[in-house]
Amino acid sequence: MPPPSARPRRATIRDVALEAGVSRGTVSRVLNGEPYVSAQAREAIERAVAKVGYVPNTAARNLARRRSQAVGIVVHEPHTLFLEDPNIGAILLGANSALSASDHQMVSLVIDSERDSRRVVRYLSGGFVDGVVVVSARRNDPLLSAVARLGIPAAVVGRPPGMPAVPFVAIDNRAAARSITERLLATGRSRVGMVAAALDRDSGADRLAGFRAALGDRFDPDLVVSRSLYEYGTGRDGMAELLAREPALDGVFAASDVVAAGALDALRAAGRRVPDDVGIVGFDDSAWALRCQPLLSTVHQPAGELGRQAAEQVLAQLRGTPPALDGLLLDTYVVWRESA
Repeated sequence: MPPPSARPRRATIRDVALEAGVSRGTVSRVLNGEPYVSAQAREAIERAVAKVGYVPNTAARNLARRRSQAVGIVVHEPHTLFLEDPNIGAILLGANSALSASDHQMVSLVIDSERDSRRVVRYLSGGFVDGVVVVSARRNDPLLSAVARLGIPAAVVGRPPGMPAVPFVAIDNRAAARSITERLLATGRSRVGMVAAALDRDSGADRLAGFRAALGDRFDPDLVVSRSLYEYGTGRDGMAELLAREPALDGVFAASDVVAAGALDALRAAGRRVPDDVGIVGFDDSAWALRCQPLLSTVHQPAGELGRQAAEQVLAQLRGTPPALDGLLLDTYVVWRESA
């Protein structure tokens, strides 16, 4: 690293003012987009900025405004799931598109442990971000309680049970799960089970509720196995357990596409043909659905739009709009392919 004396000096507002032949106050008004500056002075200042290489000190400006110009995206999932789950990636990209358009920086924060949760709460308390979007919150999640207590602009992707009064963007997981299960039953399947996951979250619990509602009197609790995460191993191990409980199983609803991918491999290992012997459906319409063979019937949920709308809700609060506590539900639809 060069010594301090060897570093090039950063151009200042004073340099711009001297080059343009105007006062520093006039330069400041132009840089802040304020009116009451003549077109001639504005053009001179713009030429001077380009000539002296002036770059605004955003950190100093944000400090004066008590704004960081950043929004945190908190993902309450294990590190492996954060990297592998295409829905999380789509939510992050959707949120980033909205934040980028408003000149805000996205800060990704991952909670994988109780210690992470405490660390993230301290970070949010420190004013390092202006607002926060929370993804994959759990039932009675202490993080959401901390966010509500801090009073920072916030939005939640999903609506976990026991959440405080925080704006949310979600889908109707129960109705969507019921719809695709009814479609599976319409193919003539009679012994239909479910590999459930993430029952401590609204998505997992509501998908199980929708599955149960579709079956009605035919629902058999012994044909439901559950695991804690939406991951490949959940589908593989859960499917093996279902087959051991009910060898005559001929239909399966997997709680997500990645769970369905694991279940498909377990079915192949057991010598079951899909869809001839067993029809299987998933949820998400993620990249996993198109990697499966046969291609997976599933529910399309707009993951990117969930992230974008959640970020928009935070930005609206930063502009002074009161939060919409009644929430926003986005549409889903069934995508029917060869797996069922």
